[in-house]
This record gives sequence, C-alpha cells and structure tokens, in this order.
Amino acid sequence: MKCLIPNIGSTSFKYRVLDMPSESVLGEGRVERIGHPGGECADYPAAIRKCLDDVVGPGKALKSLSEVEAVGFKVVHPGPMAGPRLVDEDLFAAMDDFAFYAPAHNPPYIAAMRAFGQELPGVPLVAVFETTPYAGLDEAATTYAVPYEWRTKYGIRRYGFHGASHRSASERVKAAMVKPGLRHISCHLGGSSSIAAFRDGVAVDTSFGTSPQSGLPQNNRVGDIDAFAVLYMMKKLGVDADEMARILGCNSGLAGISGRSGDIRDLDEGAAAGDARSRLALDVFVRAIRHYVGAFMLELGGLDVISFSGGIGENSSETRSAVCRDLAGFGIELDEAVNRTARKAGAISTEGSRVKVLIMPADEEIIVARETVGVVERANINQSTMVRQ
Repeated sequence: MKCLIPNIGSTSFKYRVLDMPSESVLGEGRVERIGHPGGECADYPAAIRKCLDDVVGPGKALKSLSEVEAVGFKVVHPGPMAGPRLVDEDLFAAMDDFAFYAPAHNPPYIAAMRAFGQELPGVPLVAVFETTPYAGLDEAATTYAVPYEWRTKYGIRRYGFHGASHRSASERVKAAMVKPGLRHISCHLGGSSSIAAFRDGVAVDTSFGTSPQSGLPQNNRVGDIDAFAVLYMMKKLGVDADEMARILGCNSGLAGISGRSGDIRDLDEGAAAGDARSRLALDVFVRAIRHYVGAFMLELGGLDVISFSGGIGENSSETRSAVCRDLAGFGIELDEAVNRTARKAGAISTEGSRVKVLIMPADEEIIVARETVGVVERANINQSTMVRQ
C-alpha cells in the first residue's frame, strides 16, 4: 500500500511517500512559509497541490495520483476521542471543539485534511492521534485536582502529545534492548518539547497536560505555570481569556524569558556572548527537563535507558550534557567526548554506565503509516463483511 504522510506545521509541512509494509521511502519533501510573504504557497490547498505535483509524474515517486492508496495525518488534539480512525465530520467537530487548546495545530490540520479530501476524492484519509499512547495511563496520572465534573463534562484532564515521536523512540529502544520490564524515558526536545516514561513499551506518564502549552517550556509557549499567576495577570493587564491564551501560546516560553528568541542556537550564542537572559532561558529549560526525568525515574522505580529525539535532542550536545550532569549516582554516565561528536543514532553513555543514554532520531512518519495501513485494512474488512451480509 502506497501511503502519503503529510507532517503539517502551522506555516509549513513536510511529506513522505512510503510503500507499506516494506516501509521503503519512495519520495519526500517539504513546503515552507505557507501563507506568508515570500513563501512558496498562498494557502494550504496550493501547498497540497505543490506536494502532489512534486511526488506524481514521470521519474517521480508515483506515476499517477491513482497510486495513492491512503493519506495518514498526525493529528494533535481531538480531545477524548479514541483513535486512530478514518477522517470524517465527527473528527473535525472534535478537533474544532479542542482548537482553543491547540490553536497552532488543529486549524491547519483541519484545513489540510479538507484540502486533501478535495484533491484525492475516494482515497481513505486516516487520523493518527498524538494523544493515543497515553490513553491507558492510570486515572491518577491524568486527573487534575479540580471539580471532577470538569473531567467528565468538559474533558479537562492530562492527555499527552508527541505520541508518534515517543512511540517511535520507545519501539526502537525496545527492539534494541531486549529486557523484561524495560524502563525508558524518552526526551523529545525541539521547538516543542516533552518527556514521556515507558515501561516495557507502554506509556506510564507524560510531561504534557491538557494542552501542548503545558509541561516543558517550549520555543514560545509557556509550559507549566501556576494557574493563579495567570488569573492575577489577566486582572492586572485587563485582558480576556483569548488574549491571555495568545500571550501564553505565542509570547512566552524560552522567547519570553530571553526577550530575543526561543531557538536554542540563538540562546547558546547569546549566553556565550554574556547575555544573562539567554543564559536564564537555557537554565530554565534544562531544569524543567531534569525535573521530569527525576519524577519519572521515581515512578518507574529506576531507569534502564534515556533517549534524546527532536531537533535539540539530536543536535545539541550542550543540552544533553546539561541534562545528564552529575547523575552518576542514578547510573547515568555520559561519555562527553562521544556526546560532543555524535551526529547520528547511537549510544553516548560510557561503557560502564548502568543506564544507556541514546540519541534516537524519531521517525514519526513510519508510526503514522503503520497505523494508517491498519485502519484502512480494518475498514476494508468491515466493508467486505457488510457486503456479504
């Protein structure tokens, strides 16, 4: 089955064409700055047409559009809806209902899925939810200390996100380290960052909460904060919920602390030049990561492996070093020389480290493609059964 997997951002998306189940990559690319001055495309329909033009035709990944058998999407926030599933109006309604929690994610995905549906009529569209790995978390791990009716009536609970990335890391680690009850902490660090804990490949906790604005401080999104501090500032600034959501979701995070940028590369540059707020932003980021790593080690009852994925996790030796500093007492010993020169997947811990420290580049598209094939095959089986009846 030939699957097209678009990985959509708020102003860009990358895409990959995979031949399943062999998982061979037939083609890939990306479209940047959608709808922005100087960008390649004015809107998502134009970007999708460019994507299809890039992968279909003589000498390209596909000879014709008819070869596309399914399109799989990495959907961020459908609330409590269970997945993965075929894209339909019920899904759009759920995503729209929870768009307040994921304003940079849900609206672009809805627009893109509708556009793909128009461009590829009759081709199954599949939504793979970023919340799925955490659906089985213990209720105590997902419940806030608020009136319980908020959970049952309004869906206020911890959901967790970055599911495809953390699942990819977990599955690859589990395949490489065959050990019963494997205790693994996955660190996805990038423009958006999170930590997840796995026991024997099953998620037991996540740093994310109800929204992708929670947990670790993000590039320009707030991370964890005392709710009463937010309410107090709403009163002081005289702003409503929508404006405060914009401040927390766009003007906060590492960029809010530094006052210059939320990009780790810029912050490293600023800190090296003596900029105190850049240094503070880096320190806040590392402290938050270590906070969750420590909490998850306790929850797991120890640790066998910690992995780093994402743009920062895979490329910033300084961040990895800072996260693992002085943790030999917990069995985590980083080989600093290997860490500084590491450029691909592999171990960066010392030979004697009780805990393996790994760089583990995530392959989100493979996770989405596998789930997409499963959903389509089940739908075909159900349809065949109904026809026979």
